[in-house]
Amino acid sequence: MPPMKFVVKKAWSSGGCGRVGALEMGSCPGPIETPALLLSTRKGLPHFISPDLLTSLPSPDSHLLQISPLHFLEGLASTTISKLGGLHQMLGLHQYGMAAVARDSIQCLPESKGATKLGASFETPCGRLLIKPKDYVEMISCMRPNIWATLADEVPAWVTDKRNKTSVDRTVRWLDDCLALNPVVGSVFGAIVGGTNLDERKRCAEEVAKRNVSGYWIGGFGLGEGIDERPALLSAIIDLLPDEKPRMISGLGLPEEILEGIDAGIDLFDSTYIYSLTLGGFALTFSLDKGGNQYNFQKSQIGSDLTKINLRAKVYSHNTHHYLTFFHVIRESIKDGRFEKFRQTFIESRRAHQEREAVCA
Repeated sequence: MPPMKFVVKKAWSSGGCGRVGALEMGSCPGPIETPALLLSTRKGLPHFISPDLLTSLPSPDSHLLQISPLHFLEGLASTTISKLGGLHQMLGLHQYGMAAVARDSIQCLPESKGATKLGASFETPCGRLLIKPKDYVEMISCMRPNIWATLADEVPAWVTDKRNKTSVDRTVRWLDDCLALNPVVGSVFGAIVGGTNLDERKRCAEEVAKRNVSGYWIGGFGLGEGIDERPALLSAIIDLLPDEKPRMISGLGLPEEILEGIDAGIDLFDSTYIYSLTLGGFALTFSLDKGGNQYNFQKSQIGSDLTKINLRAKVYSHNTHHYLTFFHVIRESIKDGRFEKFRQTFIESRRAHQEREAVCA
């Protein structure tokens, strides 16, 4: 499998305002512009939608999939997947890029109380599991994703400084363990944690930046941190990372959070937001004015349970298409030098809509 290539096409200024890049993976039909959305999956296939409908989504923007190796602990053994040629061959998704992260922010969630020096703990559909670096790398080697994030000890926002320090120590050690095992598959993204402790976030970023990795996966967000804390935490990390390597993050999904992450310099985001909307029976319908001037917001709720079953695939397809368009408009605003105006106008319009909804409720 050809190595991943990443090029920054337009960088943000020292005051923020995002950046546009191009991500090339041998399995994808062409370069994928960043900032980009990773479609969440269950056992390698997007939620709610059958593989034959994937071609209805914008190409190549929809050709990035986020997978969790932990999903495959029930069902086929990793060795069987390897014999079939890896996930691309097994699933028939030859023109899609796959990014493997242990946490999927939906069903496989980090459980800090169960983590030990031996491995990370996750709550999964199979129960609570302890995943050791050796076992994790073996799964990665069998599945052969294009990108994979190293194992991380993620902790919620309310843990002590001592526990944050321990999580960084473990995550850096597991990174070294994963690299030492030397799986000859995909591009390695070093995991960065540290919770809400600024010093630990910086320490982890500094250590991971010293390692021979192709990019960075930023964890520990979406686990109870305050909205006001995020800008400083993101800046503390990004300021210490080299510009030429891509940054991926989990735990930021709302439109406002996406814009905040892009302003900080994040390139790749997961897609739990559209999953949650579709599961709740909502169709995303905010209009996107490419001039950055006006936004209308609506969430259309699907009716009966029977209707939900029949229409969920269509609604998921609609929501995915809509959110991919959102990312496209963001990229264009960065290229034109008007991202900050776009961001502020969008947030103000969304806030005004929410206030109107509250009055009518």
